[in-house]
Amino acid sequence: MAENKTQPTNVDPREFISAVEHPTRRADAEVLLELMEEITGKPAVMWGPSIVGFDEYFYHYESGHKGTAPIVGFSPRKASLSLYGLGNAPEASELLSKLGKHKASVGCVYVNKLADVDVDVLKELIALGHRYGVNVLDQSNEK
Repeated sequence: MAENKTQPTNVDPREFISAVEHPTRRADAEVLLELMEEITGKPAVMWGPSIVGFDEYFYHYESGHKGTAPIVGFSPRKASLSLYGLGNAPEASELLSKLGKHKASVGCVYVNKLADVDVDVLKELIALGHRYGVNVLDQSNEK
């Protein structure tokens, strides 16, 4: 069974963010780090080379593949901010409709800049995504 490439690392997330070239993306990443730490109550951890994650859940698929992943997180990519774990809960679609300018795909919400979205709605999505990850996604009791 192949190992999941996206694993926690010892890289300091703040150092990673300080190296982001795009000034708006870097500033937005700093805000997201503070918001997600405050809302989840968990410290930021680098997952792989470019994802800043908060908390983790264990998954085990019927195929036998298993591993851990961050419950919520983000990555300041060149094209946009990628936000992870915010659209998993069934109730998320209503909040996403109020978020503002974004694109959504399976498991990911893309935002060009935080100024494009309602930060209060974003906070609700982070809290909802974290609760859903802890209460529904996590299968650690099935290890």
